[in-house]
Amino acid sequence: MDYAKSLSQRLAAPVSKCVSASASMTQQLLASPAPPPRPYRVCNWDRSLRKGVMAPSLAELLRQAQSALALPAPIVLVLDEDGTAVETESFFRTLEENTALMALSKEQSWTAPKTRGYQVGLSRKPPHRIDVACVTFDLYKTHPKDLGCLNVKATLYGAYSMSYDLRCYGARRLVK
Repeated sequence: MDYAKSLSQRLAAPVSKCVSASASMTQQLLASPAPPPRPYRVCNWDRSLRKGVMAPSLAELLRQAQSALALPAPIVLVLDEDGTAVETESFFRTLEENTALMALSKEQSWTAPKTRGYQVGLSRKPPHRIDVACVTFDLYKTHPKDLGCLNVKATLYGAYSMSYDLRCYGARRLVK
């Protein structure tokens, strides 16, 4: 019994002691580098004034467009080709360089261009393509007594390919 009592006192002593621990964590936020400025083309509501501006963010583009076109605040930017509003930074980041935008002041709205016929949007240029011509000459013999064969293959990538096989047989085959 004395042993049980001493054992319970030994076990109770460490449990009754107060253990205190503290830790602190600091978080350091590293600012990501600012994106480089990209070129954009802005125009006013009637497309009579067009300017080129460089801006790394939507807020900066709004300031640049307002200053370049001398418009009263606040302004709204829309895509010149179809009138889609550019309101968020995430959508702004998806725009290509040299995208044509229209700056609209209060009570102005986007209108389609008045010219008729097929139009290529200002921000959607057709991709620059260079067609490469490849000409292959292949000389071969099917028989040791033959003069030889020539295979000419011309390929214009993206358009067409043509080939011509010229066979020159020996004199003995021509006579037969």
